[in-house]
Amino acid sequence: MLDVFSLTEPAWSADKLIAYLGTSRATGYRYIRTLHRAGFLAPVASGSYVLGSRIIELDRQIRMRDPVYTAGGPPMQRLARATGHNALLCVLYSDSVMCVREELNPTAPEGLFSRGQRRSLFTAATSKVILAYLPVHQLRGIYARYGAEVANAGLGEDWDAFRESLLRIRKDGYCMTAGEFVPGVLGFAAPIFNRAGKVLGSLGLAMYEKHVRRSQHPSLAKLVMEAAQEASEAICQRDDEVDLPARAVGLNR
Repeated sequence: MLDVFSLTEPAWSADKLIAYLGTSRATGYRYIRTLHRAGFLAPVASGSYVLGSRIIELDRQIRMRDPVYTAGGPPMQRLARATGHNALLCVLYSDSVMCVREELNPTAPEGLFSRGQRRSLFTAATSKVILAYLPVHQLRGIYARYGAEVANAGLGEDWDAFRESLLRIRKDGYCMTAGEFVPGVLGFAAPIFNRAGKVLGSLGLAMYEKHVRRSQHPSLAKLVMEAAQEASEAICQRDDEVDLPARAVGLNR
């Protein structure tokens, strides 16, 4: 039910929610009451509901205690200061990628990936570098389901070409893309891992392509990889997160 609330439709009436669920009115009202009592829904005018304050409370807990968020913060802050560009921290989220933290400069490109937004696994450096480090069995399932999107993203017209594209990213240790999500924006990203060596997310750097000389690309890539490695090491050193799992892949968006 919470998935229906969006920027374009922030308020839903009880009748619309029940119609969306396709349940009986009694069942629908029971769900609404349960979410309201838990603080996930809040009533507004005309018998409609918006997302509730409990979500804000949980967001605060994530920012204070989530291991990827807290471990990635210091290295991405240093990366942003050292380069003067914009740092992004992303995590694998079902079969997509979510931005969980950003460090932006005053001239950050409009429309840049930001906290709480989700993107395809196939678009831009922060996504593609995560994709490159997923296990082969997951990649086979992803390709079987999203072969057309893989081809449209320039990652290969068939399975072998897809795997070869991802192996090149793994060999480099980072991914660089230009203008894939926001025109004129250059992105670098490197993977973040858990203690078991499974990819959790990525740490990236974004800037206007016109502000960077091509000769600077190798040094920027190196800085991004170092920051991502620092974040991975911080995650692995946490005594309370020994078995921090990679987020699931393969669920519906």
